[in-house]
Amino acid sequence: MTPDKQDDREPRQTMRTRLIHGSSRSTRWEYDHHVVPPITASATFRLDSAARGAQGFRLFAHSDKDDPSRPPIYIYDRLDEPTRGMLEENLACAEGGDFALAFASGMAAISATLATLLTSGDHLIAHKALYGCTYSLITQWLARIRIDASLIHMTDLDQLRSTFRDETRVVYFETPVNPDLTLIDIAGVRQVVNEANQRRDETDHIRMVVDNTFATHYCQRPLELGADVVCVSLTKGIGGFGTDIGGAVIGPRWLHDPLILYRKDWGGTLSPKAAWNALVYGLPSLATRMVNYQKSAHHIAKFLRDHPAVQELRYPGLECFPQFELAKKQMRDEHGRFAPGSMIHFVVRDAPGHAPGTAGTKLVDWIAQHAYCITLAVSLGQIKTLIECPYSMTHAAMPEEAKQELGLVPGGCRLSIGLEDRHDIIADLSDALDQL
Repeated sequence: MTPDKQDDREPRQTMRTRLIHGSSRSTRWEYDHHVVPPITASATFRLDSAARGAQGFRLFAHSDKDDPSRPPIYIYDRLDEPTRGMLEENLACAEGGDFALAFASGMAAISATLATLLTSGDHLIAHKALYGCTYSLITQWLARIRIDASLIHMTDLDQLRSTFRDETRVVYFETPVNPDLTLIDIAGVRQVVNEANQRRDETDHIRMVVDNTFATHYCQRPLELGADVVCVSLTKGIGGFGTDIGGAVIGPRWLHDPLILYRKDWGGTLSPKAAWNALVYGLPSLATRMVNYQKSAHHIAKFLRDHPAVQELRYPGLECFPQFELAKKQMRDEHGRFAPGSMIHFVVRDAPGHAPGTAGTKLVDWIAQHAYCITLAVSLGQIKTLIECPYSMTHAAMPEEAKQELGLVPGGCRLSIGLEDRHDIIADLSDALDQL
């Protein structure tokens, strides 16, 4: 098959197939005889002349000068290298972005994005509920360089409108929100941001950044819904197996050069080994894993909803979810099918007279000691089912009053459904709930 014929045919393949086979023609590496892409194991690369080395440095972070059909000039791993580059090509394709850049962690990706889009004196608007480390980044570290932040209820678009300032440059949120799965209307926020940008010069436009970690591109593609930039943790659903930490930023062409310069100078580059695992195991298996995760999550969520010891259950795939209509509109796979994800949040009922959260702590402690297929551990999106207490674990950095305002309660449990048989997961949950 000629390259031209292969190029004509490739866009007709589904995402599920493309993520297994990757790009038909990659300038990153010639590996015609490899069924599985190879992995690099060199921190530096041989150059055949000083002129070629000079050319490589001159072209780095100047994508407008580069010919995309020409193979990159590799100099040093921290700048660029082929295994990570192949992963980035596939991530950009999956999310529908002009480019993707991979980082050493999800937080490195978020930090790089905000540091590239913001400067001292700028203003950031974010949803009140955030992953604990993101909350700390915004309220502690960005504040040190005089980047002011307003944390609001992003579900209230009128509140968003009233929070804009002349200095506002970024609107940032997760959806579904970690940990209670609140949804932010991406298209709705886009409309409000567009209204504000109409009165601004293009250089002062507000950029919309969405953390898509919980949904992954299988369930939701924020760029299609109006986001400017997407951040994801490769550690979670995309990586899938819990072996490597990583993150990625996917966005428009104009952001590529400043962002890759930031990555070069601040470090935080994803290693070839971690990139290889996501490229060879994580992305190709994502669709199959998500299909099974969601089937199990639906049954497990219904079990928890109907159990008398459960006070509150939140899962976007059930009609009892407060934002069910938004979930059906926004969380869709590439074929338009409803894809509510694999995350569940529930609160167990405390016995009368007991301190708040006593039952939740008892539940996860019992699971940690006695359950077979549910593991007490942070992270999510893995082949193993994981449970944790966000109030005291992943969201411990948030002040008590902020957690209370958002309805994050000590007894809340975040459940990430894995590939175990759903009957076994339900049996573990049933046994644990019987102990309350």
